[in-house]
Amino acid sequence: MTRIDLAGLTAGPAQVWGGIRLVPLLRERPVEGLRLHAELYGDGEDGAYGRVALGRRHTYASYIPHGFVADWSGLDGAGADGPGLVGAAYGTRLGADGGRPERVRGRVPGDGVPPCVPVRTHHRMVKRVRGRGGDGGGRGADGNAKRLRFLPLHLALEGYLALHFGGPSVVWEEWSRQAVRRGLSPREEDAYAGRSVRGLAEALRVFEIHPGQCGVLVYAADALAAAFAVPHPDDYRALHPTLVQDLYGELVHQYALYGRPVPEFTARIDDADGRVRTLADLRAAARAQERAWTAAHDGIMARELLETTYAWERVRDAGPFRLYRFLPPFQAGTGGQHIGEVITDGKGRAAYLKTFRLSENQVRRGYVLRRLADCDWDLARTAQAMGSGYEELVARVRRAGFGELLDAHAVARRAKALREG
Repeated sequence: MTRIDLAGLTAGPAQVWGGIRLVPLLRERPVEGLRLHAELYGDGEDGAYGRVALGRRHTYASYIPHGFVADWSGLDGAGADGPGLVGAAYGTRLGADGGRPERVRGRVPGDGVPPCVPVRTHHRMVKRVRGRGGDGGGRGADGNAKRLRFLPLHLALEGYLALHFGGPSVVWEEWSRQAVRRGLSPREEDAYAGRSVRGLAEALRVFEIHPGQCGVLVYAADALAAAFAVPHPDDYRALHPTLVQDLYGELVHQYALYGRPVPEFTARIDDADGRVRTLADLRAAARAQERAWTAAHDGIMARELLETTYAWERVRDAGPFRLYRFLPPFQAGTGGQHIGEVITDGKGRAAYLKTFRLSENQVRRGYVLRRLADCDWDLARTAQAMGSGYEELVARVRRAGFGELLDAHAVARRAKALREG
């Protein structure tokens, strides 16, 4: 599996609010046996900061307003809504997990956590959980837990922050002692909460939710900002408000703030030849317009998401479903690139999907790290592989925000030697 498979999801008519375009994703049939619900971790902007213990020494810190729980207990008829169904709940509030982190691996937003705000500590990005309220729910006939709690978007962001987090694999003289001892720790990236993306909250509030809607593609100035899909229409109705709490990249914020209003979706039926004579003819012409819009959307607007080849990391099994997170190829000049997570069914189709669009600077950072790692962090070899000069690569490393990892004196000596030799 290298690409995102949205088979079973169809793009519906777009709705526009200023520079925000929402494209509903519709399912003819829900994904059988899988449901999602949310656990809320804070009230508003305050009280939703959290830390996730990634191990004995590493911690991820960010604004974490909620977690998602995937429930597949309905596969064996254990759900409360009848055979093969599981009820979704929104608004469950949990207490703090406790624990104390030792090192911050990444912070989103980059300003850090205000000291006056209580910080919740979570145990791992993904873990199996019992039923709500400790009632033993969410267990199958075999007695095993059938629920999986994960932190949406943060699972993907932590994977991006962990990209070659250990730093140089070989102690070349150009790298500083900090780079050798600590790698890229701490690694920070900035993001914006959805409520600060101009027009997004209003669009989500006023637009209708379509029958059968199981997801949405969010565009800012007609640039794809995020994709969100769930297994069941009831899940989407319950989780629709969480979109304004999600994190969005710098580019999305800028496009929404400075972009002009985008044209609204319109469908025009050309009846110049007089073929539309009955209601059946009109219905067929309208459906042809819907198919044309879907084909144009998938082939043009969503192409960057659907045709990109991703690197997949299998995170956890959830019965017959699989939870993955993915990274793009980090190739400059290829359009918008997304990180994200997906739950697939047995055929590899996306039952759940959530993405985060990287900014151009974030793509450059990922690209530089990938190329350095491919060449064992040898700056001269990396420069040659990239078709650039040694000093040009050093400048790119610094522009990417990794200048503190370089030993300035050793770099200057190497550059001088290359110039003279």
